[in-house]
Amino acid sequence: MATARTANPALMIGMNNPTNGQLRGQTKSAGQQSGLFSVGQQPSVTQKQTTIPQSSGGIKFGDDWKKCLELPPKDHRVKTSDVTSTKGNEFEDYCLKRELLMGIFEMGWEKPSPIQEESIPIALSGRDILARAKNGTGKSGAYLIPLLERIDLKKDHIQVHVVIATPGRILDLIKKGVAKVDRVQMMVMDEADKLLSQDFVILIEDIISFLARDRQILLYSATFPISVQKFMAKHLKKPYEINLMEELTLKGITQYYAYVTERQKVHCLNTLFSRLQINQSIIFCNSTQRVELLAKKITQLGYSCFYIHAKMMQEYRNRVFHDFRNGLCRNLVCTDLFTRGIDIQAVNVVINFDFPKSAETYLHRIGRSGRFGHLGLAINLITSDDRYNLKTIEDQLVTDIKPIPGSIDKSLYVAEFHSVDQEEEEDEQR
Repeated sequence: MATARTANPALMIGMNNPTNGQLRGQTKSAGQQSGLFSVGQQPSVTQKQTTIPQSSGGIKFGDDWKKCLELPPKDHRVKTSDVTSTKGNEFEDYCLKRELLMGIFEMGWEKPSPIQEESIPIALSGRDILARAKNGTGKSGAYLIPLLERIDLKKDHIQVHVVIATPGRILDLIKKGVAKVDRVQMMVMDEADKLLSQDFVILIEDIISFLARDRQILLYSATFPISVQKFMAKHLKKPYEINLMEELTLKGITQYYAYVTERQKVHCLNTLFSRLQINQSIIFCNSTQRVELLAKKITQLGYSCFYIHAKMMQEYRNRVFHDFRNGLCRNLVCTDLFTRGIDIQAVNVVINFDFPKSAETYLHRIGRSGRFGHLGLAINLITSDDRYNLKTIEDQLVTDIKPIPGSIDKSLYVAEFHSVDQEEEEDEQR
């Protein structure tokens, strides 16, 4: 398996050194003492890594194989209807291989989300799919589960053993004869809107020309511009269309803006750190230079901070991502390199230190919190130059970004302050 760099969208075929982005301040807490992990500890939700076994480890037919599972701690956090509004299906309903089911459950996945319910049986049937669903609602599982199910480990070629790559790299390997894709059964394009933009679409069409004529193509994204529709008409055969985007933003994310001058931004950020109960936060800037400068400022204020951007060496980016994901630091400053495909369950606050230029970028940024139906907070620092852009993005996403109050209710973004009883009461009111 070849892994894609985080700097670029990926396509699936087959199926404390300032130079490394790790700046550490003093152990000053950022208003985050109560019931939360401190710097150096693991986040509240364990990021369990698992390998799907090649065999059932001696489990015989009729055995209660579920008793042999090594399950992660159960996640009792309240989830929104983005992931709970299902038909009631179970993963066992899809007649998946036992080894795959074991891997699914050991990852902590209990029931399929709406996008997984819609997608998995159709993908298993071999039909092309065009699927649109919100960030953080289970799109990766929607295509990975059927992809893994269809792998025949006895066949020693890419069919789906799986290749994960950026378009330019896999095309280079194909043309050199290293990657032989003539027997590929399935091609998945995650973040399809990006992969089918003018930067990549010629490469994608070139790759498709090397695939078998009866290949299956699956497209997944939160946004589908006209470029995706043109590609679909040309290359997909009677695709099954899934649209779970009645609204664009996640239900669990509360959005605020703070009107500030450029000089006030760092002071405002310091105030947020002292008043919010942050589990982990991602802070976005619009340039690599501003990322490094802000990370330095944050450490000078006494808070632990990592940073990541596209100009860093890949090995440093990998290390920063790994350590942040494992809870070794509370705050991460980054560019839009980190807006897509990043799933860190412990992130409950996203801060746009620099406001983005487009609604698409804004949507992907704030989608880094509130993952899989959980609660999150998005705070935007707005200068006078951003005020028209703020209104435009609100209108395009049909969402409401409110002025930040003097005190933010913790039940909006801190799991332990949001009870099941409160959720039921809110549902009744709606």
